[in-house]
Amino acid sequence: MFVRRSAVSVALVAALAAWTMALESCSKTSEPARAAAPGTARVNPAATSANDPALPGMPPLLDSHNIYAADRAGNVSDAISRFPARIYVPNTGSNSVYVIVPLSFKVVDHFSVGRQPQHITPSYDLEHLWVLNDLGDGITEIDPATARKGKTIWVKDPYNMYYTPDGQFAIVVAEREARLNFLNAATMKLVESVPVPCRGVDHMDFSANGRFLIASCEFAATLVKVDVATRRPLGTLALGAGGMPQDVRSSPDGTLFYVADMMANGVYVVDPYAFTRVAFIPTGKGAHGISISRDARLMYVSNRGEGTVSVIDLATRKQVSRWEIPGGGSPDMGGLSADGTTLWLSGRYNREVYAFDTKDGRLLARIKVGKGPHGLAVYPQPGRYSLGHNGVFR
Repeated sequence: MFVRRSAVSVALVAALAAWTMALESCSKTSEPARAAAPGTARVNPAATSANDPALPGMPPLLDSHNIYAADRAGNVSDAISRFPARIYVPNTGSNSVYVIVPLSFKVVDHFSVGRQPQHITPSYDLEHLWVLNDLGDGITEIDPATARKGKTIWVKDPYNMYYTPDGQFAIVVAEREARLNFLNAATMKLVESVPVPCRGVDHMDFSANGRFLIASCEFAATLVKVDVATRRPLGTLALGAGGMPQDVRSSPDGTLFYVADMMANGVYVVDPYAFTRVAFIPTGKGAHGISISRDARLMYVSNRGEGTVSVIDLATRKQVSRWEIPGGGSPDMGGLSADGTTLWLSGRYNREVYAFDTKDGRLLARIKVGKGPHGLAVYPQPGRYSLGHNGVFR
């Protein structure tokens, strides 16, 4: 039945609607903009400052101008110097780990792990390695003193894993669930599961003061910034339509972040505090993994789609050299030898591992491994503690 409303009631309804909309507007200041342009924040990120005090419990930086000061060549702590030098290679397609002796370039062992191992992550205290069995929902321990497999612990969707700079939490990057799961670093028990406002979250790095992290969202072409202490997203940053951001690394002085994008074929340069895009460095097709040289002057970017490695001068942000794999290849994630003379990279689609001489880019070896090698770990490494991934140290 149709009932005619009086002019007064209509006015009251209109006033109530306007008041409600005003309240909703105030409460939605952190919601994503519907049409954010590339290089602008979709969410209003809380402004952060490089002058903010360090995260409580984080070890003080050795050099405020170089967060990698503890990673200098040969600076392996006494606690882990007894470990044999090995390259640990997770093979996503064959559910295995291969162990390589770097001096001989020989595979000396291999063992089965859970389904789809993606990365091998050093623990915060450097005493253990964890194989991240993504689709197997578990992490398998490796004892780096013996290079042997240990126990497996149930962990949901461990595509990647990092540690907060104070060592309190392991952050499991649950890519398929779009969450960052904060686990007690000692017990690996879930403390809090934090949803992130983007698809395909996978790689990250931390600010110099440890107060926040910035993670790439591969399937959303965005970055997400998360407060470490409160474990809450601060905002997202659109990089560009059709992009697929991958590895993320801080500059030595902490004033910039570098983000490899495999569809943009280069590296985005981001101001982590203002959370804005400031530049772009072309490298090559399928830009994917990032490593920083032992003297913190160079950045090595693996271009998976064309079988090359770009060497970037961090002072000028210019490519100074380009290494090619003879006959092609698919260089992915990796790391430097403890002395910095060799860059080790997995060959994702070629069932092999590459070793490059960092002096001249010469390919020293290509070693056959299992199917789909991904986030290999070079171990032991210089540094006081691990921030995770396949070897990010401070």
